[in-house]
Amino acid sequence: MGRETTRILEDADLDVSHPLPTAPWFEDGASWSVRRVALHVLAEISQHAGHADIIREAIDGRRTMG
Repeated sequence: MGRETTRILEDADLDVSHPLPTAPWFEDGASWSVRRVALHVLAEISQHAGHADIIREAIDGRRTMG
């Protein structure tokens, strides 16, 4: 999956913007660049991976760091 993501991002024009869907958390008429979407996805994955670590540590008592 990482290789496919790398390939897609290497081939993409990161400055192209796309309109966002109508949703209460977006301003009307807002758009994001491909770069912003990629960074947002990376941040979300990182945040939720951290949550999974917290749950795993609570279950098995082992720590990843420290």
